Amino acid sequence: ATVKDPRTVCGGGCTEILMAQAVDRAVEGTAGKKALAMTAFAKALRQLPSIVADNGGYDSAELVSQLRAAHAKGNTTYGLDMYKGGIGDMTEMGVMESFKSKLQVILSASEAAEMILRVDEIIKCAPRQREEMY
Repeated sequence: ATVKDPRTVCGGGCTEILMAQAVDRAVEGTAGKKALAMTAFAKALRQLPSIVADNGGYDSAELVSQLRAAHAKGNTTYGLDMYKGGIGDMTEMGVMESFKSKLQVILSASEAAEMILRVDEIIKCAPRQREEMY
């Protein structure tokens, strides 16, 4: 994917935290159930670095809170440093991911969630009235 489209994004959960922050900012101007869905999506994005930290055997709550604090201070290229069990600058460490594959993962996950919500909405609908055919 990177050969055809050479764009890359920072790895180590950096991109997910940035996307979650962008969604959180958009939620502020959104009302109703749509805002709840957007908040849940931002929470799901923040789960990805947490899962990476858990799989590395680190305290995910501590690392993700450090990562969020670093991003809030303007260190937008910071991500999880799995070698040291902390956070670090992903561009300095050379931890990059293919933009195209990251985009595809996010699109596939959001499409799957949307299909689940549509099926749930169909199930909730009242059954249509049928005419008896004698």
